[in-house]
Amino acid sequence: MATTGQPKYDLNLIWEDTMFNYSLKGMALAAVLLSGATTAIADVTLRGASMFDEDHAFTKTMREFERLVAEKYDGDVSFDLRLNGELGVESDYVTYLNQGVAVDYTILAPSNMAVFSESVPLMDMPFLFRDLEHWDAVLSSDAFAPLEADLREAAGIVIVGYHGGGVRNLVSAEPITNMQELADHRMRVMGAPIQAQTFDAVGAAPAAIAYNEVYNAIQTGVIAGFENEAASIQNLKFYEVAPHISLTQHTITVRPIVFSAKIFDALDADLQAAIMAAGKEAGAFGRALESGADGEILAEMEAAGQVVIHEFDGREQMLELVGPVQDAYAAELGATALLENVRGM
Repeated sequence: MATTGQPKYDLNLIWEDTMFNYSLKGMALAAVLLSGATTAIADVTLRGASMFDEDHAFTKTMREFERLVAEKYDGDVSFDLRLNGELGVESDYVTYLNQGVAVDYTILAPSNMAVFSESVPLMDMPFLFRDLEHWDAVLSSDAFAPLEADLREAAGIVIVGYHGGGVRNLVSAEPITNMQELADHRMRVMGAPIQAQTFDAVGAAPAAIAYNEVYNAIQTGVIAGFENEAASIQNLKFYEVAPHISLTQHTITVRPIVFSAKIFDALDADLQAAIMAAGKEAGAFGRALESGADGEILAEMEAAGQVVIHEFDGREQMLELVGPVQDAYAAELGATALLENVRGM
């Protein structure tokens, strides 16, 4: 299990405890008062990280987050956002956030946080959302409050907003156009068990490989493909080794904007409030940005001759096969009510 040594939480109980109020405003201020301090820390510098350049939707969203925090906070705050993987990859960011070092805020795939919280990848599991309207309705609600509470307790990571909107498809060295061609297809998946379980259920041969190793793994034949959204395929030039995109449209991404709880709790209450408000607004900005650009980027790569786009014959069969996997996963986590709530929205 990805969470060996970590306590398991019943999300149905967490739901009851968190739905009425899961805001963390005021906690840091109380800690400061109890310690005898009389003034908040001045000249705060918050440190961010992105694996991508300024043109990527993640980076643009974090820039908007920074702008909004500065606008909403009546105090001195500055930002140091490191780009292009200078501070490592997402799995490194998770460790830094947990420890309260090097990275204070970033955008993460839920699967990369599964090492601490086995429940949080539920928000990003394949075939969870019917369409973009359903996806946005869920992310604009408090449906994931129990997962947020679990993540904060288990990992020391605070979700302040929700980015996402990329549609993930199969990306491969050779065409994958139907269930027969998908059978035993050696593909990289993200680290959360639900990702491997889902693609195993539809007949593929999934393997969890570090994101920064995917390009070379395809190039050397260790794997034959992976799954991803258009922006990352373009930004990291995965089309050079995997030019075939199969429109399985199995996931609409959920990418939380996250903050280190250790850093967050040390900030004054007004800055905490500004971060939470800015995170929500920046998330809405980022979702509109990425969901709107996804099809355009695919078309750009196709027009440039970088990729060949294939329809996939068998998506309805995939849906039938993964339903029981989702049900079992939610039941194991004590999150059946949460899953049913999301499905019913």
